[in-house]
Amino acid sequence: MIFEKNVDLTALNTFGISARAAFFASFDSEHQLREILQYVPKMPITILGGGSNMLLTKDLAGTVLHNQILGKTVIEEDDDQVLIRVGAGENWHDLVLYAVDNDWSGIENLSLIPGCVGASPMQNIGAYGVEIKDVLHEVEALHIATLETHRFSNEACQFGYRESIFKRDLKGQYVITQVTFRLSKRPIIRADYGAIQDVLAAQNIVEPSIRDISNAVIEIRSSKLPDPKVIGNAGSFFKNPVIPMALFLKIQAHYPKAPSYPIDNHSVKVPAGWLIETAGWKGKDFGNCGVHDKQALVLVNRGGAKGQDIFDLSQQIIDDINQKFGIQLEREVNIY
Repeated sequence: MIFEKNVDLTALNTFGISARAAFFASFDSEHQLREILQYVPKMPITILGGGSNMLLTKDLAGTVLHNQILGKTVIEEDDDQVLIRVGAGENWHDLVLYAVDNDWSGIENLSLIPGCVGASPMQNIGAYGVEIKDVLHEVEALHIATLETHRFSNEACQFGYRESIFKRDLKGQYVITQVTFRLSKRPIIRADYGAIQDVLAAQNIVEPSIRDISNAVIEIRSSKLPDPKVIGNAGSFFKNPVIPMALFLKIQAHYPKAPSYPIDNHSVKVPAGWLIETAGWKGKDFGNCGVHDKQALVLVNRGGAKGQDIFDLSQQIIDDINQKFGIQLEREVNIY
């Protein structure tokens, strides 16, 4: 097995951060991954997919393995639903479009989310009222230490808000190789988020199809979020915090129009982007990095920024939001 040395990762992370891997190899099958893992030249191992949810703050001293397992296979279907098994290296948005083309419902609200399929259960990606946990059937993953394939049911993934067992208890122990989704042949339209409703109304669409929903989400995301090919970014940098109702009522007393989404009788979710914008960070530049001028939730590399620069900016924002609102923001991206 041949490993490349001192590999530039700039083109393999959507922030466009200049960082290098001491050793690097790609794999396009589980068999090839097993072979590679038997001869890894240096630990630790970092698994790289689309590079869309990571911030490289330094060179990676261990071994980077690039997941390029492809394939989409229908393994079971009936009149109501379909189970589709997808390689972890497949592009996520391409999968969404594939499902829409086949009139399979469930992931159209997740259109244009960057990254690969393998990251979707790790992050429990979500948008516009839908999360991966709503459609995931099973995850296949290779245990790095034993080289055994294990299967994780939806319940076994222990999904939480933008997290799963793969980001917590089993972090760094498995490589996700395949993900199976349960999609519906009888479309369930989720258009209850205001932004989607506004786009549909502007187009005089009263009874939207899943393609209409997908197109609306693409339009919204394209208008608010920068293209990583143009401006380096990792999408949403922070999680939307869930806070006690009592704290929100205090904030609401000062900001009557503060947005929130009820979680239960005692807590609400507050948009991190609103907090950051209200605190005055939106559109500000700090050297070669900054906060996007259309979406305060997004930190950007305007060219030549170091990962540590962006990390330091995120820490300033975290500290400021904590001071002004009493809320501790959490980073959504993985920091290396």
